[in-house]
Amino acid sequence: MPSRSVKIIDVALHLIPVAMRMPLKFGNQVVTESTCARVRVRVEAADGTIADGWGETPLSVSWVWPAPLTYGERLKAMTEFCMRIAREFRSFPARGHALEIGHEFIETRLHELQVAFNRERSEEAQFPHLAALVSFSAFDLALHDAYGIAHEVRVYDTYGAEFLGADLSAFLQPAAGSGADFAGKRPADFLVAPPRQLPVWHLVGGLDPLETEDLNGSEPDDNYPVLLRDWIRRDGLTCLKVKLRGNDAAWDYDRMVKIGRIGREEGVVWLTADFNCAVTEPDYVNEILDRLRDDDALTYQQTLYVEQPFPYDLEANRIDVRSVSARKPLFMDESAHDWKFVRMGRELGWSGVALKTCKTQTGALLSLCWAREHGMTLMVQDLTNPMMAQISHVELAAHTGTIMGVESNGMQFSPDASLPEQAVHPGLYRRRNGVLDRGTISGPGFGYRLAEMQRELPQAVAL
Repeated sequence: MPSRSVKIIDVALHLIPVAMRMPLKFGNQVVTESTCARVRVRVEAADGTIADGWGETPLSVSWVWPAPLTYGERLKAMTEFCMRIAREFRSFPARGHALEIGHEFIETRLHELQVAFNRERSEEAQFPHLAALVSFSAFDLALHDAYGIAHEVRVYDTYGAEFLGADLSAFLQPAAGSGADFAGKRPADFLVAPPRQLPVWHLVGGLDPLETEDLNGSEPDDNYPVLLRDWIRRDGLTCLKVKLRGNDAAWDYDRMVKIGRIGREEGVVWLTADFNCAVTEPDYVNEILDRLRDDDALTYQQTLYVEQPFPYDLEANRIDVRSVSARKPLFMDESAHDWKFVRMGRELGWSGVALKTCKTQTGALLSLCWAREHGMTLMVQDLTNPMMAQISHVELAAHTGTIMGVESNGMQFSPDASLPEQAVHPGLYRRRNGVLDRGTISGPGFGYRLAEMQRELPQAVAL
């Protein structure tokens, strides 16, 4: 038995509703509320030490499951699946490093749970793999947190040979003919020394008003900005992520031009274009980029990368995207379920990967290592992470070495939800001078400092 191993001895699941102050558009869906799964995982270390770890993830049904079901139907299914995970994870017999346990659960029990769950469901209501990963992610994050706490070290200090006996060849396979080799390497070999401050990206949603003439009277009056210029000025923003439609080229082009102009007038340096998985042909993106290059060179130059224009299901939509990557770095997001999908994406011409803790800490680490070993660029994107979820999200970005900082939009859409956490970590929940400041994170695990937060959790879900 490895001296640094742990085993799971208990699990608790809490569901926290979060209201959004502004609607957020995902493709053809509009989101006005969310539910966060907050999970406690208790582990026992080899020396008998008992430790509790915590993880949290928004159950973003609109992002993970663009199905012809109501929001309520999809949320109910995700919460039921979380409960099934909790029961299975509590009795999961594996022991080892958090990465080993998380990987084994994903590769075996999570898949089995999803298959069994879908046998009970109609053909049009099949539960997707991305939804299964998001449902499990809070449990996996809590496991990694508990592992660090059990050994009295920070989570990211556990990813070297001192704690992780198996090297990456036990988890990953290099692309054929690439010359990549994972033997003898561990995640620590692919991580960077974390900076205290990270440039932060602001999300410009498809429904967000840009100028005064865009206001319709339904906007909140709550002392937070509404117009784009006010956000830029208040937070000193230099990076804007632009949500586009992906099925209306004229609207998408005009949106990029207008936001580019406003941004430059207010000191913004970088833009990125997110097409919401709605594009089916590379020429759609290419024509917009070429038109920007020819008619609005400044906006084109400021566009640092393009995010996930094409459908979620990479296996069913094997689109050669090299023509897009030749113009701008092209990042997988929803399609990058795990390192195997990252490998498939690389074969099709994707040049970068957008990591997310909501697809599990274990999966994010393995995708990070695979992508970096094969020369792919990395980014860490947000899922409107409020409350505790923001901390593990920013920590991943800080240790990843991204193309440019981290996206963080919880303070745009649900700022008051995070007030207890903000009181302890003000630099993580309020963007100042265009950055987030992680200097208050301290202690073992993810460094949440939960004991200092004045938050009363709803009763744990009965399992």
